[in-house]
Amino acid sequence: MPSIVYRGVGPRIAYERRIAGLTQAELARVAGIALGSLRKVERGERGISEAVLDSVATALDIDPSRLLPLREQPDDRVHQAMPTLSAALATYEAPEDGPCRALPAIGEAAASVAAYRLSAQYLRIARTVPDLLAELCRALHTAASGDRPTLARLLVDACRAADAVAFKYGAKDLSARLIALMGWASSQADDPLVNATVAYVRAETFFAARAHAAGLRILEQAVVETPPDSAPPALAARGALHMRAAVMAGRAGDGDAAECHLDEARAVGDQVPEGVYRGTAFGPDSVRVHEVSVAVSLGDNHLGRALQLAREWAPPRDLPAERRSGFYIELGRAQLWSGRPDAAFESLKAARRIAPQHAREHRWVREDAATLRRLKRADAESLSNFAEWCHAGSAV
Repeated sequence: MPSIVYRGVGPRIAYERRIAGLTQAELARVAGIALGSLRKVERGERGISEAVLDSVATALDIDPSRLLPLREQPDDRVHQAMPTLSAALATYEAPEDGPCRALPAIGEAAASVAAYRLSAQYLRIARTVPDLLAELCRALHTAASGDRPTLARLLVDACRAADAVAFKYGAKDLSARLIALMGWASSQADDPLVNATVAYVRAETFFAARAHAAGLRILEQAVVETPPDSAPPALAARGALHMRAAVMAGRAGDGDAAECHLDEARAVGDQVPEGVYRGTAFGPDSVRVHEVSVAVSLGDNHLGRALQLAREWAPPRDLPAERRSGFYIELGRAQLWSGRPDAAFESLKAARRIAPQHAREHRWVREDAATLRRLKRADAESLSNFAEWCHAGSAV
């Protein structure tokens, strides 16, 4: 993948450095770069390569996209990764020869991309996941029988991270192929909870096709097939499926089914602490986020419930960034539809602060920003900059 040199990032690096309470010398040391180079970048005297940008972002514990100017195009790397990702999928049953790390090292790499997904760091996924998928396919192809279930589960996790990028960046055919690979791998994982994960992810294809009634049937069948175990991972798997089924039912206009699944999710959520189980956030806070989503899906008289919940509660900082960002995107839509455009714009900006790449690539953010721009009810310059940042013109 060709290297990219970014310019105009100096003020943002300086700002984030001060927020982190670091001196230039401290940041340079942690990032492993020369102090003189960092000073020149912050003064705007030189650009910064993507490798150094990633090092600085890692040292600041933030996503690289937060250091880029709003008019920069950080998604170039994502689109450049698509052919490599597609090539890895094409050879999954007969992978090319290449190196394979020991199972613990591969597991750590898969855990890293799963964490990138939860924090909506799509640029980092795009940079690492194609090679990881190829390596996992090689390892699974040659593994001893005792290691195959573990490798299959790791392949599902890596595919899920890759799908988060493909789906959100509009590569729907690639997304469908990744979900198919997840199904192939899950059949070798010897773990019914992996099947529940695949069903949860597969639901996005029904959302995209607006085949909500069919998607609801698939999710309800997955609930039935999930083991009736009282251990937290099994409870969380069932609860997550109920959450997603509630939203699917809301999109289908079936309010009774939506409330039924929400009630089931709440009951399960009361039995497990909030956390990430098998790659999916679940617990009482996640259920509250989905209450807002269901209210927005049902629309009309249900929007008041979303606004009320937002007055009483806000997602805690330890909830994964993608989920917190999603809450404010859903809330912004409820506020816009309820005739509160200024509040809606504040919610969209909150979503961007939490997970910029998630907000930028979300279809509703683009649609709502375009609507707000037409209404001209917020600060014109600030709103115009936001709309350009998220390509809102493509939603008009």
